[in-house]
Amino acid sequence: MTRLEIIPVEGIGEVVPGDDLAALIGDTGVVESGDVIIVTQKIVSKAENMLVAVDPDDPLSHKPLVERESVRILRRRGELIISETKHGFVCANAGIDLSNVQRGQAALLPEDSDRSARRIRDGLRGRYDIDVAVIISDTFGRPWRRGLTDVAIGSAGILPILDLRGTPDALGREMHVTEVALVDELAAAAELVMGKVAGVPVAIVRGGDPAWFGPGNVHDDIVRSPAEDLFR
Repeated sequence: MTRLEIIPVEGIGEVVPGDDLAALIGDTGVVESGDVIIVTQKIVSKAENMLVAVDPDDPLSHKPLVERESVRILRRRGELIISETKHGFVCANAGIDLSNVQRGQAALLPEDSDRSARRIRDGLRGRYDIDVAVIISDTFGRPWRRGLTDVAIGSAGILPILDLRGTPDALGREMHVTEVALVDELAAAAELVMGKVAGVPVAIVRGGDPAWFGPGNVHDDIVRSPAEDLFR
């Protein structure tokens, strides 16, 4: 691998419940086999009708939804709640979002983002004979660091973790603990061309290493189990 390209996919348009995301992406005509397709959580939630009515005149009307969608509340500070979702994600307000949806609606996380990624991947392969990997991305904060970044909340057709343990570093020393969160790195990179207000909900990473592609998903490979989590 000598170069990666990150390409915004324009022309998707406004997504509504029931839309076929594989068709919307494939019909743009820009996707090629071997691409990694990054799709924002927001359009997945819209297509899968993970939308709930809230009071448009009450900025806190979504807070009961946060409680409902959380399996554990970790911290509260003012209006902010840090919680664990049923998916195993630790994030602000259980991932519930009011941005880029119609006034009076809140978007919940997809029921199963790994399944959503598989559905898009299967649709592109079946309808267009295009073999790609798919990552569903969302914006998360990070403990001890300011600012937001996109991470993967679902994936299909790509190794979520690149395990470099047992391989030599640049000086020939064997690495013992290095595991690279490949899907998170690609999600963050793709956000640079999608942006938060540009209306580009899909991006392509092209030129990836063939060794990236394989089985695995975010739920099983990225989310730490309680036994491995030093902070629970």
